Parts: sequence; C-alpha cells; structure tokens
Amino acid sequence: MADVPAGGPKYRSLDPALIIATAERLEQRIGDRFPESGLRRVAIELVSLSRDLVRAARSLEAPIWWVRAVVAVAFVAGAAMFLFVGTILPLDRLGNETGVAESVQGIEASLNTILLAGLGFLALIRAEERIKRKKVFTQLHVLRSLIHVVDMHQLTKDPAALSDTFRPTANSPARITDAAELARYLDYCSEMLSISGKLAALFAQSVNDEVVIEAVNDIEELGSNLSRKIWQKITLIEGRGRH
Repeated sequence: MADVPAGGPKYRSLDPALIIATAERLEQRIGDRFPESGLRRVAIELVSLSRDLVRAARSLEAPIWWVRAVVAVAFVAGAAMFLFVGTILPLDRLGNETGVAESVQGIEASLNTILLAGLGFLALIRAEERIKRKKVFTQLHVLRSLIHVVDMHQLTKDPAALSDTFRPTANSPARITDAAELARYLDYCSEMLSISGKLAALFAQSVNDEVVIEAVNDIEELGSNLSRKIWQKITLIEGRGRH
C-alpha cells in the first residue's frame, strides 16, 4: 500500500473545527490585549456565529430526502397516468380518414401533455437545489452583516491620531494613541475578516452550486477589500515607526 504523502487529502478542503478553533483563539488574544473593547464582543459573536455556520454548512451536505421522495412519487404517478389513459397511438384506427385525424389530434395533445409534465418534473428535480440555495443566502446575509460590523470598529482607528499635531474635538471617538497597540487592533480586524471569508467558503464546499459559489465569492471579495483598507492603515503606522 502506498504511503499517503504529507499534505494529502486532509489539506484539500477546509476543516470546520480548525476554523472554529482559530476564531476562539483570536477572541482570547483580543481579550488579553483589549479586554473591555467592543472588538472583543464582536469576536465573541464571531465564535458563536462560526459554530452556527459550521452546523448549517454540514446540514446542507446531506440530501433532502423528503424532496427526493416527492420527485420519485411524482415520476411514478406520471408514468402510471400515461399508461392508464393510453397515450400510445391506437394503430387500429389509422385505416380511415377520421381515425387518422383523431390520432393526429391525440398525438398533439399527448406531446403537449408530455412537455408540460417534463417541465413540472424538472422543476421538482431542482427544488432541492433551490431550497439549499435559499438556506445558504440566509446564512451569508448574517455573515455579511458581521463583516460590516467589523469594518465599523476599524473605521475610526486612524493612524493620524498618532501625530503630535493631532487635536481631537469634543465629539471625537476614543482613540488608540500607541502605535503598536493600534497596529495590533487593526490586525485583529483583518484576521476577523479573513475568518469570515473562510466561513463563507464552507458553503461553497458543502453545496456545489454556481449561484452559491458566486455569492460566496462576493462575501470573500467584500472581506478582502475591507482588509486591504486596514492594511493600508497598518502600512502607514509601520512607516511612521521607521522615521
């Protein structure tokens, strides 16, 4: 038996347990450095949401048996109906003009019936896909909202507050004035966005559907764009430290 190479199949898909563990560890790190911050509360929510989304993604991997049962019953009932009403062209009536005309009309009616039945059967077959897709969209909507909450927390963390010439106003939000602390805060925000993207990717892994994959890509792109803004701030902070 051939040995399984290091970095084999287990690294070809996302491990939900490791994503949850990463979210939990991040929450602990944020708690150690910013125990009373709103960001820690968001991190706690991310851990809770991670568990919920992992369960939801796993549930979508299994077939929806009641839908498949309905499709099977509909198929058997449709086949029985066609056999019962006798959709096969009666050959003994083709010898006269009236019989031919009636047979042509019967064929046309049968074709229309078969077409409509086929469209209905196709809709039943795709019902499971639509149900799963709707469930995915519901979960991704919650994840998208959390991503925007993370963005709100980094919004006022401006490197300009580190400048000696910076003067806050009476309505200015609380600022982090230590460069290292501010950089860590922003880095935590970026990590939370990254974890959110991995949680979204679990649904593309569980449901092989083009529409779902496109929705997941939108979530990942949103997180990447916001993370890029955060790293621009971190770069400014690091640039100040080199001067």
